[in-house]
Parts: sequence; structure tokens; C-alpha cells
Amino acid sequence: MGILHDDVVIINQSKNEAEPNVITINCPDKTGLGCDLCRILLFFGLTIVRGDVSTDGKWCYIVLWVIPKPIIKWDTCRWELLKNRLIGTCPSCSSAFGISYYSSELQSSMVTDVFLIKLFCYDRKGLSHDITTVLCNLELNIKKVKVSTTPVGTVMNLFFVTDTRELLHTKMRQEETYEALVDVMQAAIISCNIEKVGPEVTACSQASPFLSSAITNDVVLRTSNNVSVTMDNSFSPAHTLVQIVCQDHKGLLYDIMRTLKDYNIQISYGRFYIKQGRKCEIDLFITQADGKKIIDPSMQRALSSRLQMELLRPLRVVVVSRGPDTELLVANPVELSSKRRPLVFHDITLALKMLNTCIFLAEIGRHVIGDQEWEVYRVLLDEGASLSTPRRKIEEGVWKLLMGWEQI
Repeated sequence: MGILHDDVVIINQSKNEAEPNVITINCPDKTGLGCDLCRILLFFGLTIVRGDVSTDGKWCYIVLWVIPKPIIKWDTCRWELLKNRLIGTCPSCSSAFGISYYSSELQSSMVTDVFLIKLFCYDRKGLSHDITTVLCNLELNIKKVKVSTTPVGTVMNLFFVTDTRELLHTKMRQEETYEALVDVMQAAIISCNIEKVGPEVTACSQASPFLSSAITNDVVLRTSNNVSVTMDNSFSPAHTLVQIVCQDHKGLLYDIMRTLKDYNIQISYGRFYIKQGRKCEIDLFITQADGKKIIDPSMQRALSSRLQMELLRPLRVVVVSRGPDTELLVANPVELSSKRRPLVFHDITLALKMLNTCIFLAEIGRHVIGDQEWEVYRVLLDEGASLSTPRRKIEEGVWKLLMGWEQI
């Protein structure tokens, strides 16, 4: 009893670039599967314009209509890679019958090797973004970054990464990484070294009063002035209906799914679509982990409030003064599973490159603020040119790119 491996994920590519591609997923269900799938699609730069989800609690059927970014070249190899990554996150067919649940859970909790890519090179505009793009294309997940610029025009880049393909310990994979960096940076590279480091390098979280006040400030940018989240128990005898109306942004469905995953909520049926003017409507029939409706009013208020907050401010972007220096802060919540939002540093560096703003120092770290863990990107901006770009324009430019809205 089961389903053929190739039938778990089916991708129908559109012949017309203006029409969406259709991804069909047919596999055993698990809590948080929608979040994991949306995270992969976000990493691959795909926009979900419509979606249908249904499950009986053991088996699920998902159809997603997606559009790639026009700047990304999609060939047969990239579609095949996407398919493999989606299949990899789906539970095995036997897990639907309780055969391999514990082994799959054990594998997902295993510690992934962390590697340090130490790159010493000559500085130039857009350098951090070019390096980040190479690493993302190689499926190297950036866990932590330290970028330091010297007075003589050189830069020490420390990228702590994990390898989705789990091959960075091999000479062939390290040579592939080095050659890809050389292709982009050419004569700018002075030296490059790749070595394995302990996972504790990226595991620690800190508390920071300064970051807490900056990130939780009410004046930070929002997706819109209104997000509607309503819950109703009268439409279904077995499910709570959640209806969401909001403005579209990059990773919208991911933000909804990660919130429900953190609350251990199961989706039995869902429909998502984007209307004209970037307005999104989402209908979700959900239950708690015990399979029952959400009856408790306090639980309803907590979930509704959390969804509204995550959709109004999925990320926090602010430019602050640190004494004589100017610092860009970008923060996003970390999933309870410790998984991160994809491509944030990539988009930050792209926005700064487009704004003609250089990076002097950059760090990625995790900080506990209140009862939540955040991934915080701290970028000290190079004021050698007296920071000719206004701070407000930097804030809005980085925010719009992270939200997938109009280009800078």
C-alpha cells in the first residue's frame, strides 16, 4: 500500500510565462507540513498566488499555483531540484500507518554540521550580496555572518553555513564552492578557507534590552493598516473556520503556516487566493492537536492576535543611531523548531546594493525578546560617503524588497 515516489510531488510547468505553474503534493499528513513546504518555496523565490489544501488527518492533498521571480532562470534542473526538496520534506508513505514516524522524527532532530567559510578579499560595492547569492544558489544555508571592513579596503567575511546537500565536508563540494565564488568575485579574492566548526557557534541566543526596544517599537513599518482575522464555529460541526483578509507580501502563506505550526494547529481544509490590488483572502478549517474545535475564547483571542501581528509586521526593519554610527536592524521571529525565514540576508544586501549603500560591518545572531526568539541582522552602514542615502529611504527600500513589493 503506498504511492509512487514520483507521484508524491507533481510539477506542471506553464508554457506561458504569465500563467502560474501548478504544484501538486499528495502525501501523508503531519502538523506543520504546510509551513515546511512554504518555506522551501520561499527559498526558491516562488510566489504562491493560489492554494488549496485538504486532509483527513492522515493523508493530505495540496495544490499550489506559483510564479517564479522573473530575474531567476528556471531550467529543468532547477525544477527537478525543487521537486526533490519538496519530496524530502514530505513524510514517507509508510508513516501514514505509524511505521516510520519515530525514525523520521529522530532524523529531523539530528544536529547538522556547521562549516565556516572564511573569505578575505578586496572591498567593492555589492560584495556581500554577491557572496550571499552564490551561497544561496549552492544551497548553503547561512546561519551566522560576520563581515568586517578594514581601513585599507579589504574585507574579512565569516559565513557560518550548513549544507542542504550535506556534502561540504568533501573536497569536491568545497572546490565547487570556491570556484563559484571565484566566478563572481574574480580577482577580488585574496584567500578562501572552508573548515568544519562546532554547532555551538550558531546555537546560542542572547537577551538584549537595546534590541528589544528597537524591534518592538510601534513605529516600525507595517504591511498595511488593517489585517482582518475572524473565527467562527458555526460553519462546521467539527472545525473552527478562520477567515483572513490582508494585503499580500512575500512569504504571506509561510507566515500564516508557521504561526499555526507554533500553536500546534492542524488544517483540515484551506483555500488561498490573491485578488486584484494584492488583496488576499484565506479560508482555513482548523482543529487543535486533539482534533477538536477551538472553543476557548482566550485561545481564540490569542491565536487571532498572533496572526494579526505576524501579518502586519512579519519582519521588523529600522535604522538607528549607535553613537556616531548608523545601524540597520532587521529582525524576524524564529520558528519553535528553530528553523529560519529564508533569504533575509540575501534581500537585505540586495536592497543596500540597489540603494548604493555600502556595508562596514554585519552580523547575524539570535536574541530572546520577551517570550520569543528572534533572528536579528545588524548591519553597520559605511558612512565614508557621509551616508548620502536618507535613513528613511534605506528603511523603506529594505522593507519593500523584503516584502516583495515594487523595486527600489
